[in-house]
Parts: sequence; structure tokens; C-alpha cells
Amino acid sequence: MRNTLIFLAAIFTFLICFPLVPAAAPPAHPVICSETPKSDVRVWLTSPENDVLFQQQNCPLNFVKQVNQEQTITVDAKQIFQTIDGFGNCLTGGSAILLHSMASAKRSALLKELFTTDGNNIGISYLRISIGASDLSDRVFSYDDLPDGETDPDMKRFSIDPEKVDLIPVLKEILAINPRIKLMGSPWSAPVWMKTNNNSKGGSLKPEFYDAYAKYFIRYIQAMKVEGINIDAITIQNEPLHPGNNPSMYMTAGDQAMFIRGSLGPAFAAAKIETKIIVYDHNADRPDYPLTILKDPEAAKYVDGSAFHLYGGKIENLTPVHNAYPDKNLYFTEQWIGAPGNLAGDLAWHVRTLIIGATRNWCRTVLEWNLAADQKNEPHTIGGCTQCLGTITINGNTITRNPAYYILAHASKFVRPGSVRIASDSSENLPNVAFKTPDGKKVLIVQNNSGMKKNFNICFKGKSVSTTLDKGAVGTYIW
Repeated sequence: MRNTLIFLAAIFTFLICFPLVPAAAPPAHPVICSETPKSDVRVWLTSPENDVLFQQQNCPLNFVKQVNQEQTITVDAKQIFQTIDGFGNCLTGGSAILLHSMASAKRSALLKELFTTDGNNIGISYLRISIGASDLSDRVFSYDDLPDGETDPDMKRFSIDPEKVDLIPVLKEILAINPRIKLMGSPWSAPVWMKTNNNSKGGSLKPEFYDAYAKYFIRYIQAMKVEGINIDAITIQNEPLHPGNNPSMYMTAGDQAMFIRGSLGPAFAAAKIETKIIVYDHNADRPDYPLTILKDPEAAKYVDGSAFHLYGGKIENLTPVHNAYPDKNLYFTEQWIGAPGNLAGDLAWHVRTLIIGATRNWCRTVLEWNLAADQKNEPHTIGGCTQCLGTITINGNTITRNPAYYILAHASKFVRPGSVRIASDSSENLPNVAFKTPDGKKVLIVQNNSGMKKNFNICFKGKSVSTTLDKGAVGTYIW
């Protein structure tokens, strides 16, 4: 009888701990589990199938020498790849308006949730902002708008005053919470008087205003610095091959190389601007665009690297760019989720393709598109995106957390800036990526792409832990 009771107890313990979340429906009010002291590995789980939303699990996972027959992911911290700058969002003008309109205490609590790693907070560590308006601003504007027929090549009427209403106050609050967060600036258009069509939509930069536009960038960086805001990097043009947005501007690779070589690069050097210059900032279907610029030595000497979106092409197209110019960095800077969102589908695709795929293809950042929109997917310009779902929806002081929130959380909370990607075995069924953090922890992000519950092992330094992910689930493992 005693042996029978021991056997039944062992079976009960196994059923409780594996899988990490039960196959049955979870309780109506699931509890966020605290770290189990005797566990070698902490696990944070999102499982749409079981309504588990970025929750820490409490069943212990300990490394043992035994090996079973399940699929194994081997992590090797001796193989080191690129350094990570951060995971985050594009803080659009519209996002800033919504955040700034919240009650002060509610906004403060939300910003701490988004930008710190305490407790269940998700620790966003990188933001991209628009230089002037993006299509998710409430209106089109630049920092040097003039009456028709007038020009200002010396930037005498340049002013970032439009940003002092919402964006700059919100950025200052974020920086007070996380002074180390990095910022990238990207223009959607030059001031219209610099353009061939004198319009915010489409057109190209006139060569006679290349020097003026270089001064525009410098004045922007300097003006933001006066506000206590450091711009770590700029891209030359958001989506330079998509002139149909509002605002937007068409710029060929040859024109971008000429602008950098003859105007922007020398102007940055003369003004002692240390902000990184990043090229392209468009889809992975045209890797020839950054390669054209990088093969121009007079332009490339000013260039830190290339930025990509994935509305076209394959994420694997980025590795040949790295291989051709391994001294130049890669950044993933934008991907939207269409409203109303689909957690199961969005989580699986974005984690597999971006959090895992972009970093396995050498990207130092992974940025989801707009941080916030309201319940109508506004604000946006006339002609701007009408279905861009924010990482959060802000309705007054009420917050809804959308798929991008959970997508980012699995990386941003644990893979802090300065982490390095390390080697791990990946597969179609269990795509994954591994990192070593600045404090020496190892982080493994795994997505179950098999279509069914999946048992597997994680092997590190000759020992392994056995774990389970349900269909479509994402687990972040930290040890």
C-alpha cells in the first residue's frame, strides 16, 4: 500500500508540473507565479490556447545529467554573435498625444509598466520616433514649414516647438524612468519646400537642398539635446521606396548615397555629431538598396548600418547583407499589427519571424510599430494608416494590452541592452534564439510552431531540463 501511495503521489506531481500550463482551461483569475527558489530555470509563458498572458510559472525546472529521447535545444554561450541594443516600439506623435492626455498618476504607472523591469513590468528599452510628422501623427508638419515659394537653406526658422506639446514631455518622463533607453529618429519627409513636388506626399529631395537637409538633421539632434534628449541614431528616410504614404518621400539608393557622401556625412563630422547614420529603413525584399550604399566607400565610411521592415521579402535576406559587410550593423525598425489583432496568429508570427528571426539574422533591435492608438486606431494623418493597432490601446485612462505587448515582453524584459546573442539549435517546430545578458544570465526564447503540444529538452553545459509548450505558445527561459 505504501509503494502504491508513493507511485500515485509521483504521478500527481508529474501531472501538476508538466506541462507548465494545464491542458484544461485555467482558473478564471490566474495567479502570476513567483520564482521557485529550488528551480534552476525561471519560465515566463504566453499560451493563447490556455489564456495565459505572459505569466511566470512555478513548477521547478532543474538541470540534470539524464537524457531522454525528446527533441533537444542545445545552448552554447561560447559562440557569440551581435550585441543587442534593445526591443521596443515606434513612439509616434499620436502615441505621445494619447499618453500625454492621460491623468498624471495613470500615465506614470503605465510608463513604469512599459519601461521598467520590476515585477511584471515589460522593460521596453528602445524607441524610434519620427523627425517631424509620421502618418500616425494628428497632422502633417515639419520643423521648417514655410509659405509657398519661400526657402530657408540656413535653417533660420527651424524649430522643434511642435514636439514640445506632447512628444518631448512624454519622452522626458520616460527618460526619468529609464535614462539608458536609446532613441532613433526617422523622417517621413523633408520640408515640402525642399522637394520636387512641393508636397508632403511623395516627391524627392532636390539636390540643391542636400546641404540644407543635412543642416536640418543637425539642428534636430542639437535641439533635442538641449531638451536633455539624446538621439542615438537616425535613418535617412522612412520607407524611401514608398512615396504613397502621407507624409512620405521617394529616395533612390544612389540618391541616398550621394546625400550621405556629399552632405550629411561631412556635415556630421564638421559639427562633431556622434549620432549614428543608418541607411535604407525599408523592406527586406530590396537588400540591394543598402548594399548599393555600402559598396560606395565615400558614403559607407559615415554609415553605421542598415535598417529593415518586413512588409515584403524574407527576414533571411538580412544575413547576406551582414556577410557582405560584417563591420556594419543591422536593425529591425518597424512592423505593424493590423486591427483588431489576433493574439494566437500575431504572437506566433511576430515572435517566430522577428523576435527570433530578426535577431538570428544579425539585428541589434526589434521594434514593433506604434506604441499606442485609441479605440478607433487614431490619431493618424489624412491618408495615414487607419488599421494600425497599437501595442496598447488608450481610451482616456483605460488601457488594453494588445498582441505586440506580449510579443515584446518575452524579449524586452529579459534581454537587456548589452546582451549578446549566443548559439542555440533551432528548428521549424521549435524556433528559438538565445542570449547572454550583461549580468551573465542566459535567456532562451522558444516558440512552439509544431501545431501540437511539444515536449523538449534544453541542454546547457552537458546538463538538460525537460519542459513542454502547448501549441502556439511562447516561453522565455532564464537561468
